[in-house]
Amino acid sequence: MISSILVVFGVVAAWSVYKVVFGLRSHIALAKSTGLPYYIVPLDPINSFAQLTAPVWIGIWKLFPKKYWENAADLCAPDWQYAKLHEPFQKNGETFLLVTPRRLRLITDNAEVIHQITSRRDAFPKPTEQYTILSMFGENVVTTEGALWRMHRKVTSASFNERNSALVFKVAIEQAEGMVDYWMRRDTTNNIKSMEEDTMTLALNIIGYVGFGLRLLWPGQMVSAGTDPRMTKYTSLDVPTGHTVSFKESIAGTLKYLLVLLITPRVIINNLPIKTMSLAREMRDNYVKYMNEFLRDKVEDIRQGDKEVGMDIMGSLVATSYQEEEAKAKGTKGKLKDSEIIGNAFIMFLAGHETTANVIHFTLLELANNPAAQRRLQKDIDAILGDTDPSTWDYGEKINAMMASMMGACMNETLRVMPPVVEIPKMVSRNQDQVVVIDGEKHMLPRGMYVGLTVPAVQRNPRFWPTKSSEISNSPHDLDDWVPERWFRASLTDTQSVEGADTEDFGGYAGPDTSAQLYRPIPGSYIPFSDGARSCLGRRIAQVEIIAALAVIFQKYSIENVVDELASDEEVERMTREEKAELYRKVTQSSRQTLRHASSLITLKLNSGAYVPVRLVKRGEERFVNWIGS
Repeated sequence: MISSILVVFGVVAAWSVYKVVFGLRSHIALAKSTGLPYYIVPLDPINSFAQLTAPVWIGIWKLFPKKYWENAADLCAPDWQYAKLHEPFQKNGETFLLVTPRRLRLITDNAEVIHQITSRRDAFPKPTEQYTILSMFGENVVTTEGALWRMHRKVTSASFNERNSALVFKVAIEQAEGMVDYWMRRDTTNNIKSMEEDTMTLALNIIGYVGFGLRLLWPGQMVSAGTDPRMTKYTSLDVPTGHTVSFKESIAGTLKYLLVLLITPRVIINNLPIKTMSLAREMRDNYVKYMNEFLRDKVEDIRQGDKEVGMDIMGSLVATSYQEEEAKAKGTKGKLKDSEIIGNAFIMFLAGHETTANVIHFTLLELANNPAAQRRLQKDIDAILGDTDPSTWDYGEKINAMMASMMGACMNETLRVMPPVVEIPKMVSRNQDQVVVIDGEKHMLPRGMYVGLTVPAVQRNPRFWPTKSSEISNSPHDLDDWVPERWFRASLTDTQSVEGADTEDFGGYAGPDTSAQLYRPIPGSYIPFSDGARSCLGRRIAQVEIIAALAVIFQKYSIENVVDELASDEEVERMTREEKAELYRKVTQSSRQTLRHASSLITLKLNSGAYVPVRLVKRGEERFVNWIGS
């Protein structure tokens, strides 16, 4: 019996070794055929097991002679894209391959290559198997490909138009005013320990209205009189019958425990008596119940002939799928199932919540770190908006000027330096090898090969960005620095075209990612919203949110780094200007170091309890940012 078991284990071990050796040899041969530099890696670094055990197997790997790992080991660590930035590409080249026994993977920060890949959706589709976990509430525009994706894209893109952008502008102003009011009511010292939770609430409240037509509240606010009683259940901070948390708490909680919900088997979440699992289960179950109730309410509105039901994203999805007679009359073929409506609603929350919130959070921190940029921002706000009541700001009249000002430049620079997503995954079509042209030379990429477009690196690649010496470090370029003024430099000339580029209109906002009056990056060099047919549907909405929030906050207030840990208010009062400048330099350096250690679990953010405290002050009452750097 024992001998039989040993034989079986021996056969399995031999077969495994054969698969590894054969896979590695065949992949090395394919890598050589591309003509690109390649590096051999013992495990597939995007495999979940390899990521969880990375410190162990990378440590063992580094026991071997340095020549076997020095070029590739750093690229196997989780979150290397933001940790290492452009550095690996300076050493290995802008486009290279990682060869593992399981697969080939191309990694690039070459704008020319990225533009070719994002412009040819069928040739370089999204590896949807990596997104399967995001279909936990239903298939959606992120988790699908091919004809099914086209249908999802067409249906969901209908809501992302300039009419809704104007609505976002209005709601973002209201919610930003609510956030500032909350800050001023919450703490008499005007110190804000961490803005992250508040910018999360801001983004959640905005997407709540745009996505669902719900006016979600800040603490201390009350539901408006005359609100539809059915909607009160969703907008109130009180818990309705049949639920254990409010609608807002269920959304925020589901997003908070999202990683647990995504990677933990359902049977474990449902049965393991651990607090984290219990909370994750509670939030998920409440969210699903709320969404099903909300869906039923929207369907009932459709059947009652409510013409306003399609004004928000959820309503638009329901209207498209349930107004069957109208759809047939228009020749519309796409119809989402209920689970797909809820699945797409979840993706809208996910994509429109944490990403935008973190960009606003990082921009506010960087403005505190860069007083001269904050003053220029306020100067532009004064010129465009003056001291007018934010409720009177007109989207059509003001948005282009705001996007072309320091407001747009600050937003663009944060998206360049700290993009929400650090890598955009693609793959070569499984049906056919594909050609990319690099510096005039053609390279044939084998079918099925995985591709990683490294966002922080290409957005720091000095080959594609104008630069000058850093004023913060000893670097010969300033591409690692947050410098919004770079967006007022002259644009570089670009003449590249892509053979076989997509020409089909897939719906959604078709305008550029940056204002025509600001610096226009070379195609492929600026991809915070991805690019091409699979670019972010909600990018215009996100931009409008960010711009509106900046305008509301800095029209009347300034933001400074907190210095309390180094000096009391009385000590600051007695300091000379030189001493104050040195004090502020120290806290600014600490803030920059904290931002540099951000990490990406789902999106790039401050993790492990990291935070940067700031102080909100009325304009004219600043201690530092009104003069430092002048």
